[in-house]
Amino acid sequence: MHILIVEDELGIVQFLKQGLQEEGYQITTADDGLKGFELTQEQQFDLILLDWMLPKINGLDLCKAIRIKNRTTPIIFLTAKDTVQETIEGLKAGANDYIKKPFSFEELVERIKVHFRYQKESEILTLGTIKIDLSKYIVLKNDEQISLTQREFELLHYLISNKGKVCTRNQILKDVWEINFEYDSGVIDVFINAIRKKLNLKIEEDYIKTIRGVGYIAND
Repeated sequence: MHILIVEDELGIVQFLKQGLQEEGYQITTADDGLKGFELTQEQQFDLILLDWMLPKINGLDLCKAIRIKNRTTPIIFLTAKDTVQETIEGLKAGANDYIKKPFSFEELVERIKVHFRYQKESEILTLGTIKIDLSKYIVLKNDEQISLTQREFELLHYLISNKGKVCTRNQILKDVWEINFEYDSGVIDVFINAIRKKLNLKIEEDYIKTIRGVGYIAND
């Protein structure tokens, strides 16, 4: 597993790098937010350890920037900031976890293992005869690969991730399209129809149901 550490305190970086390498992880480091962001655009990491107070781009803004392009890689904040409001800000920015400095290395390792275990369990999502393999970014139906565009993949992933829940058009626009203003939600219907057509869903495979006037729901 490949971990990116974005931290500007050299002593902490060396401590974490040595300890995590001894645990068997591959480690890459960055000492400022800009370098950290550039690395996330060049490489795929399995987990990111992120300091809050960083030069050039602070950790909060870096977390937001990473999440625009990457929805799944776990991000753990390592920071001295510990008020409830700051914790909420970090989680809203897209962080998965939050560890206050100074911290126990053993606790950090266990937190990392939990996120890797959860990530592994969540790599393949299913909806009836449909499978989404997040690690390979592919969709299968009856084990036959289906070619979807990136937006179609993201929309299908969103519906399956919320299986059993009604996803309103406004929610989809906000969470998948990242649009927070008034916008023609009819574009969602176009993408849903394209997904259904590509998946060649039969009558008995009514996995994606339309809730008239509201949105969509995915069910097995």
